[in-house]
Amino acid sequence: MPFPKMYVEGFHDSEAVAKMKYNILGRTGLETSFLSFGASALGSVFRPTNEEDSIEVVKYAVKSGINYIDTAPWYGHGKAETLLGKVLPELPRETYYLATKVGRYLPQAEQMFDFRAERVISSVDESLQRMGQEYVDVIQVHDMEFAPSLDVIINETLPALQKVKDSGKARFIGITGYPLENFRTVIDRSQVQIDIVLTYCRGALNDSSLLDYIPYFQEKGVGIINASPHGMGLLSPRGSAAWHPAHSDIKQACREAAQYCEEKGVDISRIAMDFALNIPGVHTTLFSTAR
Repeated sequence: MPFPKMYVEGFHDSEAVAKMKYNILGRTGLETSFLSFGASALGSVFRPTNEEDSIEVVKYAVKSGINYIDTAPWYGHGKAETLLGKVLPELPRETYYLATKVGRYLPQAEQMFDFRAERVISSVDESLQRMGQEYVDVIQVHDMEFAPSLDVIINETLPALQKVKDSGKARFIGITGYPLENFRTVIDRSQVQIDIVLTYCRGALNDSSLLDYIPYFQEKGVGIINASPHGMGLLSPRGSAAWHPAHSDIKQACREAAQYCEEKGVDISRIAMDFALNIPGVHTTLFSTAR
């Protein structure tokens, strides 16, 4: 297999890169790795983390051929972006694509979501400053289902992101969320071109409903990112965190499945990852780790 155009001799682990698959992310032209890195774990979202370990895992991922890094102000309320700001200057800029988000911020209920245009503009500047970047490759609306209505996303948030793109601070625009039908509504109604969609826990062993929407996304030329192939911990030997929003019956079923796999000498997380990576039409699958 030929090396991707982002390959840098002397920086990359050539053996690891040779094993990585790459896809073109929709109409963007971005040659993204089949497996991509989500920075949520760097913000201690799932467990307490060590900064030194987190920095090393980012370096290891990029040197191994993972070239798409996804983060957000929400992850550790700036912690993940700040940590990336420490490690990214040590990596050649041509070796990775960088994506962040707007709209979700602080843990306090009254400060958690803000999709207004002025906050969108200032959020992008804050993210760029934290990460020490002049631009991001992708800027996304974070969990758009939490806006007062999708009209706010369509009429205010996305036009603000178009201004960010026009200013040169972002190259492409994406939308993220959990309810899949929202993607169709926003794409069909938006006057701003949507280049990428990111949804989580919907292309997983316990919920494969993303598959029903892939033909629509392909028709629209949209890049498809599948996140949380382990269902935010459901499909792992240790199970999900206490805050996980899944119903108790789903948690129980996943625990039983993990136990069954263990009895057969198999790690359920490996099966879950294999399932996600073999969904036809998905361009890249996001996973997160801090070690």
